[in-house]
Amino acid sequence: MKIVILDGYTENPGDLSWEGLEKLGELTVYDRTPADKIIERIGSAEAVITNKTPVSKETLAACKNIKYIGVLATGYNIVDYETAKAKGILVTNIPTYGTDAVGQFAIALLLEICHHIGHHSQAVNEGRWEKNADWCFWDFPLIELAGKTMGIIGMGRIGQTTGRIAKAMNMHVIAYDEYPGEAGKSIAEYVSLDNLFARSDVIALHCPLFPSTQGLINKASIAKMKDGVIILNNSRGPLIVEQDLADALNSGKVYAAGLDVVSTEPIKGDNPLLKAKNCIISPHISWAPKESRKRLMDIAVNNLKGFIDGTPVNVVNK
Repeated sequence: MKIVILDGYTENPGDLSWEGLEKLGELTVYDRTPADKIIERIGSAEAVITNKTPVSKETLAACKNIKYIGVLATGYNIVDYETAKAKGILVTNIPTYGTDAVGQFAIALLLEICHHIGHHSQAVNEGRWEKNADWCFWDFPLIELAGKTMGIIGMGRIGQTTGRIAKAMNMHVIAYDEYPGEAGKSIAEYVSLDNLFARSDVIALHCPLFPSTQGLINKASIAKMKDGVIILNNSRGPLIVEQDLADALNSGKVYAAGLDVVSTEPIKGDNPLLKAKNCIISPHISWAPKESRKRLMDIAVNNLKGFIDGTPVNVVNK
């Protein structure tokens, strides 16, 4: 079997091995593939593996040997999976590989907002503590989280992980989810979305991107929130109307935001959040610890092996 990986660099910049996939066929790995090279690089490959490089209807029409597409991520909207289904092409994704890493990162964003550790470490290295008249100093308000309320929108595995960590810090956890589950109930009090907006000191977004959730955080929903709320998003960028959040940050309605995702990635220079007050933005790295990437790699190998063996798993277009 000929296997091509269109954009392997972010999954494996050199600290992991493609050996598991090499054992399954003739493997070609590209670090990145520009749009005008996708069809050429797939060529006669039967298995295509992609992370963020799109596999469109046109590509599927041109590359007639494709039998399998493996997405190196949980989200799979970069593949025209309905056209693939019509052509009998199986599409798989990688669920649950980064649950702990992403939950941990959400809390890391929150703690950085509360303590500004990076800023104060830099200030010390610049000599400001050495020259300070007092034995300590801080440049921003420091926030204790115990007793505050975290509202989690989307109480799946990642939301539950974030909720457990928040509870360990003595926060009260409330949640909104279209499908409340027993596991979530052991961590959080389920409430309506408007109730969550009204009560939360911190709001963490852990819901998928659907038409119903696109632009969930907007001028109208922000108006329902407490003054000084903190908003965290390391789920999907389009959950937020970015101009509305930037306006709320600049007015002080929202105290701070911690974001690992934006609407267009890589971020564009005209994104209004780049100039907003108290806005931390990291480059979509919640998923990227080596441990979670290794887990992703193992699942990707299992997915392709299952297809070859006739026992497919993690299929998104049955």
